Amino acid sequence: MFSGFNKLIKYILPKRLFYRALIIVAAPTIILQIIITIVFYDSIWIKANKNITRSLVAQLKTIEEVYQNDNTNLDFFTDSYKNNFNFEIGINQDVFPKYSGERKFSPMDRSLRRELKSVFGNGNYWFNTSKFKNAVEIKIRSGNEVIEFLVPKEIVSASSVRLFVLWTTLPSIALIIIALIFLKNQTKPLVKLAKAAERFGKGDYVNDFRASGSQEIRKAAFEFDRMAKRINRHLNQRAEMLSGISHDLRTPLTRLKLQLAMLKQKEVSKNMSRDIDEMEKMLNDYLQFAKTQTQENTITINLNRLLSELKNELNSDKISFINDGEDVELKGRPTALKRSFGNVIQNALIYGNKVYIYLQKGSKRASVTIEDDGPGIPEDQYKNVFKPFFRLDKSRSLNQSGVGLGLAIVEDIINSHGGNIQLSRSKYNGLLVKISLPF
Repeated sequence: MFSGFNKLIKYILPKRLFYRALIIVAAPTIILQIIITIVFYDSIWIKANKNITRSLVAQLKTIEEVYQNDNTNLDFFTDSYKNNFNFEIGINQDVFPKYSGERKFSPMDRSLRRELKSVFGNGNYWFNTSKFKNAVEIKIRSGNEVIEFLVPKEIVSASSVRLFVLWTTLPSIALIIIALIFLKNQTKPLVKLAKAAERFGKGDYVNDFRASGSQEIRKAAFEFDRMAKRINRHLNQRAEMLSGISHDLRTPLTRLKLQLAMLKQKEVSKNMSRDIDEMEKMLNDYLQFAKTQTQENTITINLNRLLSELKNELNSDKISFINDGEDVELKGRPTALKRSFGNVIQNALIYGNKVYIYLQKGSKRASVTIEDDGPGIPEDQYKNVFKPFFRLDKSRSLNQSGVGLGLAIVEDIINSHGGNIQLSRSKYNGLLVKISLPF
């Protein structure tokens, strides 16, 4: 039971910290104002309104009884009430109205109806509080005649209610506005920290981040900055070490090539040259993997233009680039993205006779689909091919002459941009690679 209630509360409550904090600040103020208003309405306003309405109805009853007993001094009596109480009194023999002009949901009308009904009875009174701005019209049946009254509205309704509502509402609104300003300033550093963490998660180097806000937020921001710098230093050291080893190994390989070229045993020289070429390609893969860890500034990229340039650079009739005609722009590192798309397309060119590239723009993400008609990959190996140094022994190897870093590099680049990559079977019975990127 309590678990379901907690889920309901979590579903109803806003998800952002700013709005949750606003509820914490504003809810007690609003509830307090409602309680004060209800207490005032019940204990003060209703009772005061009831008393003044009862006093008014008593005066109307007195006027009716005086008229019924002695109507010789009627003019003097009505003039006195007009001068002293600002009552307008008229007596006629018009048809008594059948339908009342009272409002059902008005507290003033309910109070007036209750008192008139208790004194004059049903069907012997009629009133309208909305016909005139500053007066209430009341009609009383007295025998065959109708006594009409036009009384000031302040006699029927307490005039301090609006003032009370004004003084209780305006301070609450002012306090909530002040709370909004302070909450905005307090949550802004958290938003900056979240954006910095998001940028860092996408591979950007966050060097312009400055801690701000309360002491706890500054502490979290300071620790995040230290962590980011340690991770960047570790990544740079790893990339430099891998790049350095690869460069150092190329020198002895070059010397071996020269020595093999001078050998007279051509068959041995040919076999050894083939091994050295394979080692050289491995080193190139290592260097390419190291380049994915190097720093590159994030800029706005036109994905249509980037894929078109890549197609022109590969210069192959096997490639067909299809897009919906709408430009797709996103924030990213152009060289890294170009390298990732290039790895997938080059692999498709090796194993397929035709490569199809589709670019689609969604509401918040761009989708790049690359299909070929090659042999494809077994479904049980889809996850394994993303592992570094993994190579398929059967069917299709994504890095026949490499070390199995092709899709590992692609996945690392795509994930660092906040995207994802999925493999499936193509409608051309080859491999389908779907890359999704946010913009």
